[in-house]
Amino acid sequence: MKIHKINRVAKVLVSTLFIASIIVTNTAMAENIKVKMDTNKGSVIIELYPEKAPETVKNFLHYVNEGKYDSTVFHRVVKGFVNQGGGYNHNYKLVDTFEPVKNEADNGLKNLRGTIAMARKNDPDSARNQFFINTADNKILDHKDKTPTGWGYCVFGEVVEGMDVMDRVSRVKTRGFGPFAADAPLSPISIRSIVVIKGTSIN
Repeated sequence: MKIHKINRVAKVLVSTLFIASIIVTNTAMAENIKVKMDTNKGSVIIELYPEKAPETVKNFLHYVNEGKYDSTVFHRVVKGFVNQGGGYNHNYKLVDTFEPVKNEADNGLKNLRGTIAMARKNDPDSARNQFFINTADNKILDHKDKTPTGWGYCVFGEVVEGMDVMDRVSRVKTRGFGPFAADAPLSPISIRSIVVIKGTSIN
């Protein structure tokens, strides 16, 4: 009888440990990824949402892990709208890119102030490396329908620290320069690096 009782106790302990391990594992899996963007205006912490935009986050982290955002610039700054960067170096030359990513703008996330979203061309599925930080609520950029003009721009995270840095960037003087008719900062806004600081990097 004692042996049977010990076995029952052991089974209960094993079951409890198994359930606990599942909870810990699920918590770890649910933990959002954070990245630190270091600029010449200050640092910004961005929380990414892989559960809402898995392919977009995977694409963004591919560039982060390969150091593709290091020594790039915010090449387009429109006060009260967006700060756009990640695609050009300090000489305003395009940097190398990977294959375009599927548009996930239908994920329910809105282009609210402080969110980060992917820039793209007219093709809804043409986003590669360029991203923008919304410095205002930009409803016009949200997903409306699955037509070329209604797809919108995919939000995949938000600034959780350093929005004051983005506000400072949004107020810099701009001009037409190089390939841009307007909105290029008069003095370069450098993205020195973007690195993962929390969570598991998606390979």
